[in-house]
Amino acid sequence: MKSGNIAAEIPSSLPNELVEILAEGEGKLRIERIVSRGHASPSDFWYDQSETELVMLVSGAAVLKFEEADEPLEMIAGDWIEIPPGKRHRVENTAAGMDSIWLAVFWEPVR
Repeated sequence: MKSGNIAAEIPSSLPNELVEILAEGEGKLRIERIVSRGHASPSDFWYDQSETELVMLVSGAAVLKFEEADEPLEMIAGDWIEIPPGKRHRVENTAAGMDSIWLAVFWEPVR
């Protein structure tokens, strides 16, 4: 049995996003904690995943950009979105000077 606190043990210096796998299961099921502190995706980079992703912003603030959407998606603590496979997206920005903590769940799409 594992347990913990989603906001615990975050390093004081965070030059890169912190990504930790909290749990894994069959069918590529994976649950991650991601901590961002002013981090963003490179401007020429898009996530293009073969998995479905449900991501919830637990704390902080962030902006996601989807390739085919005109407007970015502004997120605050408690907001979540399910991103289907192949939906190209990136993190435009996360709040500087504070931890934006994400809980991300990945799984293979139902066929």
